[in-house]
Amino acid sequence: MTILPPTKAGEVDVAKGPRRLATGLLVAMACLFILAGHMGGHSPVWGWVRAFAEAGMVGGLADWFAVTALFRHPLDLPIPHTALVPANKDRIALSMGNFLRGNFLTPAVVARRLRGLDMAGGIGRFLTRPAGESGGGTRLRAGLAEALGEVMRALDDERIGGVVRAALRGQLERIELAPLAGQLLGAAMAEGRHVPLLDAALLRMGEALEENEPLLRAMIERHAGGLMRWTGLDAKVANAVLAGLYRLLAECAVDPHHPLRTRLEEGIASLAEALVHDPAMHRRVAALQAEALANPAMAAWMNGLGAKLRAAIHRAASDPDQAFAGRLGAGLSGFGEALENDVKLRLTLNRVARRILVGLTNRHGASIVTLVSETVRRWDAQTVSRRIEAVVGRDLQYIRLNGTLVGGIVGLGLHAAQGVL
Repeated sequence: MTILPPTKAGEVDVAKGPRRLATGLLVAMACLFILAGHMGGHSPVWGWVRAFAEAGMVGGLADWFAVTALFRHPLDLPIPHTALVPANKDRIALSMGNFLRGNFLTPAVVARRLRGLDMAGGIGRFLTRPAGESGGGTRLRAGLAEALGEVMRALDDERIGGVVRAALRGQLERIELAPLAGQLLGAAMAEGRHVPLLDAALLRMGEALEENEPLLRAMIERHAGGLMRWTGLDAKVANAVLAGLYRLLAECAVDPHHPLRTRLEEGIASLAEALVHDPAMHRRVAALQAEALANPAMAAWMNGLGAKLRAAIHRAASDPDQAFAGRLGAGLSGFGEALENDVKLRLTLNRVARRILVGLTNRHGASIVTLVSETVRRWDAQTVSRRIEAVVGRDLQYIRLNGTLVGGIVGLGLHAAQGVL
């Protein structure tokens, strides 16, 4: 919220022109008053001029005093009830805080102001806007990209990697992996989605058996007795064993009711049950999960995600329109279309957004009000006076102008009334 302009070094006196105009008009009234006094005996018109100039001069001086008394002592004289803004700086700060609290940062006010605001629809229109279209969407994207670029320039790779690593580690540590894996495995078996995996496993076992056939033959022949090797029966035994294994895998692959396949499915179902309900299994899986998270390779992978995130944000900052292209852009555009076309989704998101904003106001509204009040309270009196005057000074100078002219008109009226009476 922009309450006041920048500090003294960057301030622009927007009231300089109107102030000169108001002062010049006051000086003109004084000169006209003197001239009318000298010329009063030549024509009755000069009486009207004198009355106009005299009343205008009084009105201008009164308004000059009133405007000046708001911010400083007129003519540096310590007149009571002048320099009102510097003298009441702390009360102004408290009043600003109370104004914010009572009119903006209360849950009821925020909820009422957000009730008719279609935030989800606005997000949907922004996401579906073509990348090259001019207007608010493009400006908003450019602004967001610039802000992201500034944030990324302020953070180094190590800090970003640490943030990503801490966030991922915290989320992964909170996941109860064993029950989740057991539920997924049980659901897959209930829907028959484990069958292709089991078929693939049997096929891979057959390929592994074929690839390692020479090794298996050598093992069988090495463990055969000397008599079997002398008679050549070791090779026949090896052939029989390998043929039996090939036949077993083939039958298990083609027969859904094969005993071995049934035992494998029972083992998978038992594993799923243990993952969900067995505390000892939970502890073993949790230990494996903790060991994996503590592994340096996992930390390096998480740091790599942080570096990729920074690179992606840099690309978005350098070319915001390109960042909304490709698969990401298509996905965001599809989500935007869903927000625009799905009334229920839009209402749900708007309701959630309002609830979040009202909750933030309820939790942090008082802190924001205190921040504003304390910030103004810490300013020195001259800074507060100078900054408020820089904001409203232009209008106050026009009050001086109007006071001078209105005073002159009132003077003409009084002069006319004096003539009648």
